Amino acid sequence: RIIGRLSQRDTIDIFETPVCPRDPGDVKFKQADRHCQAPALNMTIDVSSPPLAKIQVLTPVSIIVPTFREAANIPTLLERIDAVRRQWGLDAEVLFLDDRSDDGSVEAVARAGFDWARIIVRDGPRGLSPAVVDGLRLARSPVIVVMDADLSHPPEKIPDLILALQSGQQFAIGSRYVPGGSTDDRWGFFRWLNSRVATLLARPLTTARDPMSGFFALRKSDLDLARELNPVGYKIALELIVKCNLENVGEVPIHFADRVHGESKLTLKQQLLYLKHLRRLYIHKFKYFSAAAQFAAVGATGVVVNLLVLTLALRSGAEAALAVAAGIAVSVFTNFLLNRRFTFSYARTRNIGRQFAGFLGASAAGMVVNYSVTMSVAAQVPHAPLQLAALSGIAAGMVLNYVINQFLVFPRRMGHE
Repeated sequence: RIIGRLSQRDTIDIFETPVCPRDPGDVKFKQADRHCQAPALNMTIDVSSPPLAKIQVLTPVSIIVPTFREAANIPTLLERIDAVRRQWGLDAEVLFLDDRSDDGSVEAVARAGFDWARIIVRDGPRGLSPAVVDGLRLARSPVIVVMDADLSHPPEKIPDLILALQSGQQFAIGSRYVPGGSTDDRWGFFRWLNSRVATLLARPLTTARDPMSGFFALRKSDLDLARELNPVGYKIALELIVKCNLENVGEVPIHFADRVHGESKLTLKQQLLYLKHLRRLYIHKFKYFSAAAQFAAVGATGVVVNLLVLTLALRSGAEAALAVAAGIAVSVFTNFLLNRRFTFSYARTRNIGRQFAGFLGASAAGMVVNYSVTMSVAAQVPHAPLQLAALSGIAAGMVLNYVINQFLVFPRRMGHE
């Protein structure tokens, strides 16, 4: 449990819960001069008397810090965490998960001399998210906090994150994009735009305003809700929210500082990995709907391939019938390869010949339905353009084609996402 402290010198914002107020009716106190006014409750709190209480965190905390060439930042980070420990009575261990930096990070932790801090040099593939997952497994405390080592995340906000968990949140994010949150003035427009676009792409997965944040807290017991954690890239918070099915996500406003030492790890490769990660999470959360959307997208590429091959064949002097057949054949083959690679990627290791035969059968059935529905609609509505009837046939044929492929040609097996 955490109890807030008021004093004459404090300037504070206290919410009814320590998350971003989402309702205009949320209780909000603000200090004005020597009083804290709460208009919503029509009351005044006098803070001229001595403090009545202090914040105390009553649960042990494991702080996970993934590192790669952050030796210059480690001493300052540990000093700030030590100050938080002493100020709020925080029983915390710090686990640095280092990706073989070879820059003095191990020595920096040793020189700091804190028995509650240790560094683990990982042997596996490098990556922020895999490092955090390793740290989550090694954490010994019931509450886990994850933060970056580059000093962009304020350790002084760790008690606020734990308070959010105490208030009933399943997951607490240190957020830049809620009232009271901010970013460093040195952030450029393109960096801001990149963050906003990444957040927008994740919107169907969570209502959190800053799911890209690498500063968050959760209970260790909630990790058991995830069947499998396999993040790629650097957005581990989004992985945990989706895979652990955490719907009650709170956000605590923070100031996101720019790094002082070292170089940013955000590269084009990391951004591409984020898109790959998003695809995995969409498939996990929406399953068949996501697969159907990918199947439709592949079908759209098939139309382009069909028309392109048809055009090239005609220009090369081929007969119309042969050109049409070539367009259909090539588009069916490319559709098969793309669906096997993306839509039904979990089945890529199975017999390709058998799958292709099944795909051809499904395509044939879809074409029969396509033709039948088109002619039926044209007969029922004789004055409508034939193209409208054709669209109805295409839709019906695609639905049947997808169903056959999903459940017969590329069936899921137990244990697959």
